Amino acid sequence: MAPAAAHQPLGSSRTVTDDLGTAVTLPAGPVTRVVSLVPSLTEALAATRRGALIGATDWCTHPADLDVPRVRGTKNPDRRAIESLAPELVVCVQEENRELDVRRLREAGVPVWVGVVESVDDALRVLRTLLTQVLGWDEPGWLTEVERLWGPDDGPRPMRRHVAVPIWRDPWMVVGPDTYTSDLLRVLGLDNVFAGPRSTGGSGRSTGDNGADPDGQVSRYPSVTVDQIDASGADVVLLPDEPYVFTDDDGPEAFTRTPTRLVSGRLLTWYGPAMLEAHQELSALDG
Repeated sequence: MAPAAAHQPLGSSRTVTDDLGTAVTLPAGPVTRVVSLVPSLTEALAATRRGALIGATDWCTHPADLDVPRVRGTKNPDRRAIESLAPELVVCVQEENRELDVRRLREAGVPVWVGVVESVDDALRVLRTLLTQVLGWDEPGWLTEVERLWGPDDGPRPMRRHVAVPIWRDPWMVVGPDTYTSDLLRVLGLDNVFAGPRSTGGSGRSTGDNGADPDGQVSRYPSVTVDQIDASGADVVLLPDEPYVFTDDDGPEAFTRTPTRLVSGRLLTWYGPAMLEAHQELSALDG
């Protein structure tokens, strides 16, 4: 995905292009009123310029002391509440937010920028582009450190463990290919057995029964059975606390052959300052 294109200011405005190719008109200077509909980006915005963040979703739990108006969820935002906040920009990502809400906000005259994140490289690009080019803010120190730890991707890496990552039960669903989580694990040497073949590497161990759609394509979040997870070849099943809240009493008991480990869903799925903690904690994961 190409970085956002920024054009020279014309009068009191400038235009940037989001990851889906849509032109977004913004103030000529730094953006000072932002609503975030993406929890991980809410944390990134607050860590960079908290005073500019004027609204967030109910799921935006970090930082814990963030005191801004809440506009419901990522997939059912209160569009009227957002409009009433008069944001200069609403921040979304393709995976977490509905095209319908993006379209309706734009029809109401609210500028919306949409990012696409399916890999670690995507996350680094979106963070830098959003903060420095789109919003026009100075580069934060935490982003410099995140880029030092995580980039650039230098191709296939040796896998030290094979893992499976359920995200739901009843029905069971797991993280599949072309996802930020799967790529984050790959970069750390943790092979997601349900990732399937992909251009960035990985073992391609997931074939046949491991969550393939009827047409033979592996879904990004395939539905599977517990038996399929247990027989997947994973060395360990990572059980996050989001979106499904796996606990000591809810999740591990389902697996009879494969060891399980409870992990922070934020470290597996959030891009931004959480990537600093993710690198430290997941790098130490040894089963």
